[in-house]
Amino acid sequence: MTPPHETDMKGVVLAGGLGTRLQPLTLALSKQLLPIYDKPLVYYPITNLILAGIREICIISSPEHLPLYKKLLGDGASWGLSFTYIEQPKPAGIAQAMLLTEDWLAGSRSILALGDNILYSPGLTGLLRTAVTSTAGAVCFAYPVRDARAFGVIEFDEDGRPISLEEKPERPKSNMAVTGLYIYDATAAERARGLSPSDRGELEITELNRSYLRDGQLEVVQLPRGSTWLDTGTLEGMVTATEWVRAVEQQQGFKVGCPEEAAWRNGWINSEALSALGKRLRSGYGEYLCDIAKDAQ
Repeated sequence: MTPPHETDMKGVVLAGGLGTRLQPLTLALSKQLLPIYDKPLVYYPITNLILAGIREICIISSPEHLPLYKKLLGDGASWGLSFTYIEQPKPAGIAQAMLLTEDWLAGSRSILALGDNILYSPGLTGLLRTAVTSTAGAVCFAYPVRDARAFGVIEFDEDGRPISLEEKPERPKSNMAVTGLYIYDATAAERARGLSPSDRGELEITELNRSYLRDGQLEVVQLPRGSTWLDTGTLEGMVTATEWVRAVEQQQGFKVGCPEEAAWRNGWINSEALSALGKRLRSGYGEYLCDIAKDAQ
């Protein structure tokens, strides 16, 4: 196991939205609670926050779905974490998350993860832990895509510095898309409050990031070749993600997006606690937790 690692930064998982593109699957259930292979979708962004060293995590979701997240995750103590839950009365854009969590953050820096994104990369733990120590006002992660017109797109100068940021451009200036993971300083809520709603009535995350770019305070981490970024907002995206996770796990024998294992490897829970978590789950997932705890002992 690696030595204990944590940061005083707080984590936010945005798990709201209506999931209309996935109906009828989402008529009674939050999109981020749907399965991606062997675990709920929300486990994947939570795991990345743990890899970054985040122990205090806020889950944002609708009033009707928040009790389901509380039932799934509890207070986080069994994982060595602390979960807080905040209602999103009505979806009003990703940047709204910074307003909803302003009091909870209490001036702390934060890392915001979209609950329907899966991000996996060689050396991801190192990338995240370096990013959370950045002195920039904001950090985002860029990933090359074949067709950038459906994403927020970052343009770089010849020295690799970001010079423009556009949301869903008809003619993208690059093929580098912004993924659903963002790091912000304490000014994020104030900046979000100053945004004007877009034509669809939302506070756009691209506009928030652009405010940092204008101030020379946006750092962009370009994910290395071999990275995987999956947006599961559509049925096709969910099927692709499930097939990808299944293939990786069966080939390598390790879980992708396993928060219990990530917390254990951070030294936040011991092998006995990990084994106890596994024994509660009468499934292959539970057996996996028991096996890695046994191997360590």
